[in-house]
Amino acid sequence: MDLEPEACFRATRARDRRFDGRFFVGITSTRIYCRPVCGARPARRENQRYFASAAAAEGAGFRPCLLCRPELAPGLALVDASRQLARAAASLIDDGLASEGGLDAVARRLGVTDRHLRRVFETEYGVTPVAYAQTARLLLAKRLLTDTRMPVTEVALAAGFGSVRRFNTLFAARYRLQPTALRRSAARPSTVDFHRFVLATRSPFDYDRLLAFFAARLLAGVEQIERRRLQRSLSVVGADGGRLSGWIEIRPAARSQGIEARIDARLAPALPRVLAACKHAFDLDCQPEAVAAHLGALAQARPGLRLPGAFDGFETAVRTIIGQQISVKAARTLARRLVERFGTTISTPFAGVKSTFPGAATLAECAPAEIASLGITGARARAIVALARAVDQGSIVLAPNVDVEATIDGLRALPGVGEWTAQAIAMRSLHWPDAFPAGDAGVLAALKQRRAAQAARLAEPWRPWRAYAVMHLWSSREKT
Repeated sequence: MDLEPEACFRATRARDRRFDGRFFVGITSTRIYCRPVCGARPARRENQRYFASAAAAEGAGFRPCLLCRPELAPGLALVDASRQLARAAASLIDDGLASEGGLDAVARRLGVTDRHLRRVFETEYGVTPVAYAQTARLLLAKRLLTDTRMPVTEVALAAGFGSVRRFNTLFAARYRLQPTALRRSAARPSTVDFHRFVLATRSPFDYDRLLAFFAARLLAGVEQIERRRLQRSLSVVGADGGRLSGWIEIRPAARSQGIEARIDARLAPALPRVLAACKHAFDLDCQPEAVAAHLGALAQARPGLRLPGAFDGFETAVRTIIGQQISVKAARTLARRLVERFGTTISTPFAGVKSTFPGAATLAECAPAEIASLGITGARARAIVALARAVDQGSIVLAPNVDVEATIDGLRALPGVGEWTAQAIAMRSLHWPDAFPAGDAGVLAALKQRRAAQAARLAEPWRPWRAYAVMHLWSSREKT
């Protein structure tokens, strides 16, 4: 990634939040690196060096600033085809996939060879994927030591280190600080019942409109909203392959742009996955300025509008199938019946959150007739079972940063899944910014068109942000 020093210096001097996470500043006089929005007194121009990633800064011998905390910087969304692969890989590494399956797992998810991935990654970030992954693990561990009461052993495992001894050695060598020393310096750690994290994003960020989107689709028993807080259950796969269930609560961050996530301590062994789910659901890696500039007049009314993702890609995909050609209210009723029949009861501190959504393994074992007995049409019941079996077997992965075209093709091949359903799933479960369900009734109405082909032609200038265009088209039809 090319970094123009004078532009970086101006952004750092102005503490311009648009550049937060887009580069990092190494201070040669202290050997510390910062975010460009750091509140410390700016260093002299000749003492600043600029890096495309935290890993590149650490590879050059700089340590993370304890004031601005580089591990809290927002990530980068996919902007153009030339950088898409590298940024998708970085996102997967940040989400913990490399810790679970190594670089090979990241390359397989993206549908490329590890050799090609290494080449494009080094061009974009200035370090190898392995070096980037090691920095990501260390920064996550630093965050857990600062923000939670997790024992050091659990921190090491949750951050992806197979050995506590290796974690201690790497942490001390890189940061010149023992993990226990950082734990002693942490202020006001969270309680043992849950862990609290602040996840940053870029301005503008329309939290309330995102919350309204989720509110219109709330699934009783699984999620609820109270006082601008989204509370729900979540089931994820842990590092050992077993499933972990717990609860999360999302609220607006009090002192920064973004969200505060409170995460059930039972989910601690899978924190990278849970944090990734929160990040994607609230579209925290978005670069709203780039989206607005590309969409032009369409985005002027609501520049902070984001693309709602999915906390659980399979859950969202099943609910999308259930919602084919029926009202949102009817779809919620049918989804609630599915949870009541096949979900798992869970204890939470929230009165309206009592169950987890049934996983792919559970629904894969069902006969379509069992699902149809809930009032879901036979065709949709068959589609749900087929999807569950494909996800359970691993032939379809419903998560961001996959081979999108291959995944959409796989969805289209399922019985009862047409173009609208495949694109709607891509919008949310894959969090694909260029998904476009051209046949959607709301899209057609907003564009004053009658046919999907006409809508698709009109949407061509909005590439690669057509999914954001869909959100603005839907929003333009709302009463204000």
